[in-house]
Amino acid sequence: MNTVQIAAAQTPEFRQDVDASLAYAADIITEASAHGSRLLCFPECFLQGYLLDENKAQQSAIDLASSEFRSILGRLPVTDMAVVFGIIEKHDGRLFNSAVIVQNGALQGRYRKAHLLKSEAFFTPGTEVPVFSVDSLKFGISICFDTNFSENTRRIAEQGGVLIVCPANNMMPNERAEQYRHVHNAVRSDRCKEHGLWLASSDIFGERDGHVSWGPTAVINPGGQVAAQLPPGRAGLLHFDLPTASC
Repeated sequence: MNTVQIAAAQTPEFRQDVDASLAYAADIITEASAHGSRLLCFPECFLQGYLLDENKAQQSAIDLASSEFRSILGRLPVTDMAVVFGIIEKHDGRLFNSAVIVQNGALQGRYRKAHLLKSEAFFTPGTEVPVFSVDSLKFGISICFDTNFSENTRRIAEQGGVLIVCPANNMMPNERAEQYRHVHNAVRSDRCKEHGLWLASSDIFGERDGHVSWGPTAVINPGGQVAAQLPPGRAGLLHFDLPTASC
């Protein structure tokens, strides 16, 4: 059976420290590429941090057509592996919680989070659900809370996608984090079973100010079972050979 190797990073949280997040990403990209991965996912809002203060988000937001973003791309290793990472995007005066796809040193596409939490109300919801390709693998993106809804999964499947890439950030108050610790994969499993899709998630880990995130960074199969998962609460890079017989 043919396979495409995918990878997902479980990373520390970087907040308003693009230099640090880029340096970390460069090492992970180099490692995943050397391992033979063709698709690599980083967490939600990885570049600037998951900022829920509108002023801080506005200060940190980046226009994808700007020289600033081109400079960011220039600081990452050039590889023909598709790299997905979360970013706070600004466009025409609006803010978006977005994920970008970078390949061969250039922007290949973008997805904007469609389903927003109340705390994310200053972001503009996205309306498009594009599907992307690397080698024989077609994939779409759902960012964290998006996976609580079936619409994205349906639209990805209708376009021939077989994989949901899920950048996530589950930094929560300690009590709530414990309550939801095993819910994230359960919800994502439902999305996989609805249309027979795979899912790969990437999350952060760590603690700050009475909040904690353990992950999970995992791969879930079309039957809804966890096929692979990193240990919670520490850094790691998950590699997985995704079957492409049905791609």
